[in-house]
Amino acid sequence: MNGQTQHHIPVLLEEVLELARGKKRIVDATLGDGGHTRAFLEAGSVVFAIDRDPEAIGRTQARLGMNGIEYHLGRFGDSETISEAMKFEPDFVLLDLGVSSLHLDDESRGFSFREGAPLDMRMNPDRQTRTGADLLNESDEKELVRLFSDYADEPRARRLAREVVKRRSNRPFLTSDDLVGAVRAVLGPRSGPKEFARIFQAVRIAVNEEFDQLERALSGYRNALIEGGVLSVITYHSGEDRIVKQTFRSWAKTCICPTEFPVCACRGKPLGKLLTRKPVLPTEAETTINPRARSAKIRAFQVQSST
Repeated sequence: MNGQTQHHIPVLLEEVLELARGKKRIVDATLGDGGHTRAFLEAGSVVFAIDRDPEAIGRTQARLGMNGIEYHLGRFGDSETISEAMKFEPDFVLLDLGVSSLHLDDESRGFSFREGAPLDMRMNPDRQTRTGADLLNESDEKELVRLFSDYADEPRARRLAREVVKRRSNRPFLTSDDLVGAVRAVLGPRSGPKEFARIFQAVRIAVNEEFDQLERALSGYRNALIEGGVLSVITYHSGEDRIVKQTFRSWAKTCICPTEFPVCACRGKPLGKLLTRKPVLPTEAETTINPRARSAKIRAFQVQSST
């Protein structure tokens, strides 16, 4: 596959390249292992590559070099990062959300529920202090309920939060085994990888403030794009997709005034157009080759052009 590396298969690559057809100045706001960036370079584009993880930037820089790529260490939703991206004057921006395969495969980073893995989950340990273990050990029960409900869509969020609070009173949460034990106590001994993945993902989202970052990034990168530019977002979580869908639909409306307003008092015009009325999903062939792509969805929005 074009753009594939030895370790990593970029998700929805052909669909991304189709959306980026003819684009020359691309922001890859979630560099990861560089699979998408490599494909952009091969297509003749230059890339402003962003990642909050210095290890990710170091790996990709060693493999792809500096020619045609400008690297930026930072969170994609931070104002400083978006300001630097704006100076690049991009005509295409890609946000590939979630966590890379290399993060999941490196047990020391604590993103997986493999036995004995630390409950870390920080994307950038050098700049973040609060780990997944800290979150589980320090959050009050109400905050844990919100976390499991909003980020994991867990119907038994209250029971799970109560179980976490009860268990940590005897022994703090330190490894994946501690959280797996709490999940099994509430969801039953037959609960498995599907349930664990959902709960662990919720903790990771909270530790890295991923939803907050996404909400700030969407309008920031829309403003950074030149006229006619395209913002595309790959999501893996229902909450992420909901944020992107609602934001893009709002931008495409002529009027966003409350229904009780007698006359339009808002911008009075759309900010651009939806390129994906419904999310584009991976093909069966892709999910067969790369099972981690099965929950991926891509949506795209084109900013208003003066022509």
